Amino acid sequence: MAGTIEVLVPGGQANPGPPLGPELGPTPVDVQAVVSEINEQTAAFDGTEVPVTVTYEDDGSFEIDVGVPPTAALIKDELGFETGSGEPNEKFVADITVEQLKKIAEQKLPDLLAYDAKQASKEVAGTCASMGVTVEGEDARTYKQRVDAGDYDDVLEA
Repeated sequence: MAGTIEVLVPGGQANPGPPLGPELGPTPVDVQAVVSEINEQTAAFDGTEVPVTVTYEDDGSFEIDVGVPPTAALIKDELGFETGSGEPNEKFVADITVEQLKKIAEQKLPDLLAYDAKQASKEVAGTCASMGVTVEGEDARTYKQRVDAGDYDDVLEA
């Protein structure tokens, strides 16, 4: 009786307890082997909630598909704050550098419609704007125009 289990686990910190253990317990897979592989594949997301899908077969074999955390979660993790602004146009909660934007954009690139990190960084900046995060001390809404003008080419195309 093959099946699929979808869970959110902290990157690099999965363990045989909930939510994995109770879901995998009744299956024919080696729970510790699944946990080890998940931790190996999610290590780059250190502690951030990561969506994981475990597909298993009757013979105990399994495959793990690791998703990418939501953009907002990556921004909060990178900048170290808990919640976005309730008034993102007026009150700002953090400031992000273009280098940090690029890092998040590269992590999210497979899940975005953008074709390169430069374009993906604009999508990430849009999320920053809705959270009340400024980019290099300026309102994130001006970031797109600055990127299009070539202001950050040295960082984004490196």
